[in-house]
Amino acid sequence: MKNKISNSLPRGRYIVGKQTIEERAVELAQYIIDSKDTVRGAAKKFGISKSTVHKDVSERLKKINPVLAVEVRKILDENKAERHIRGGNATKLKYTHKDKAV
Repeated sequence: MKNKISNSLPRGRYIVGKQTIEERAVELAQYIIDSKDTVRGAAKKFGISKSTVHKDVSERLKKINPVLAVEVRKILDENKAERHIRGGNATKLKYTHKDKAV
């Protein structure tokens, strides 16, 4: 006799760890808003890929909580506008450390 596994979740919803995808998307959004962290930083904090973070907060969140999606979009746009500055600072820091090592 085969064991029949019943799934109490509606079709199309999957449990990731101990939470659903929708719960994860909302939690990621709240983290990004509170910390003003980047997609990459949030991915590292939650132990998931940055593609997953981006899909959760850009696409899935619009259907789950549109108001929260707008707030996250503001943070992501701000981070995108500043990324060239962060990259320049990282390069400057890299070469500053190389000069001191020589």
